[in-house]
Amino acid sequence: MVDFLSPKERSVRMSRIRGKDTKPELSLRKVLHGLGFRYRLHVADLPGKPDLVFPKYKTVVFVHGCFWHRHPGCKIATTPKTNTEFWIEKFEKTKERDVRARKALEEAGWSTLVVWECELDSMKRALETGKRIGEKIKMSGQEN
Repeated sequence: MVDFLSPKERSVRMSRIRGKDTKPELSLRKVLHGLGFRYRLHVADLPGKPDLVFPKYKTVVFVHGCFWHRHPGCKIATTPKTNTEFWIEKFEKTKERDVRARKALEEAGWSTLVVWECELDSMKRALETGKRIGEKIKMSGQEN
């Protein structure tokens, strides 16, 4: 597949990709807040800077984009046809960083949950996923 954008246009487009407050993250936050959960956002002093932190339950949630974090078996997790070696290396580093962050959090006594972008792609799925995650938060974390 030929890239239809110039390098400068591609750079501008890539720079607009958000790392936090993404649409999937906002959908999950809305559902969990509606279920009565209160959380902190993007806590910088925790490994991996989790998207949602539930101190009361000592549980964190990462909302991962299927493409960037390589959701196994997901149709969104494709590898670009150009510059393939670059992308494979980039994806591997991202996956390794994810594993390190979760391991460090778990060693510090935190429960970790991952929600994938495709689990939040409609309001119905976001509601179902939010309810499921809410139950896991209650079950996995010890209430302080």
